[in-house]
Amino acid sequence: MVPISANQELELSSDAVVMRQQELVSVLACMREELDDHRLAINENTQETSSAYEFLNEISRRMDKMSERLDELTLLIKGQPSKAFDIKPLSSREKDVFHAIYVLTETQPFASYEQIARKAVLAKEQVVGVITTMMHKGVPLQKKLDGSVAFVKLDPAFRELQAKKNVIGLNSLLTSWLA
Repeated sequence: MVPISANQELELSSDAVVMRQQELVSVLACMREELDDHRLAINENTQETSSAYEFLNEISRRMDKMSERLDELTLLIKGQPSKAFDIKPLSSREKDVFHAIYVLTETQPFASYEQIARKAVLAKEQVVGVITTMMHKGVPLQKKLDGSVAFVKLDPAFRELQAKKNVIGLNSLLTSWLA
């Protein structure tokens, strides 16, 4: 056997290192290809999912439109249901308080009892009692509390009906409404 010198050993060991590096590079290249393929598949699946989501949203929008049209047709066939308000006749003081609420809630969503009392030229305690009797007589008022302050307003459908048909029977002159 021929003895191997230190130089030859170094060359052989460097060849092994180079071969290992080449193997490592090829393994990494294969892994990169697999990852690229996997990334492409994910992107394709994401695009498919996105288009399916858009399709379902479009179907949902169309179904909503169909539902609205069906509701319109039903209302045309059956007629619009109108709220029936059974209001008992009001006293003149109740009409004054009603008028105050009606006027005050034209410019703001709710009116406080204090505002109503000032507008109707009554004490707050009287307004509280009158509003209670008005509600017992069927006037649809909505109440809300903000802390310790009570607010009222007319039911919007009743307000519109009152404007069109004067259900309450207010006979006051137009000039007194502007006061």
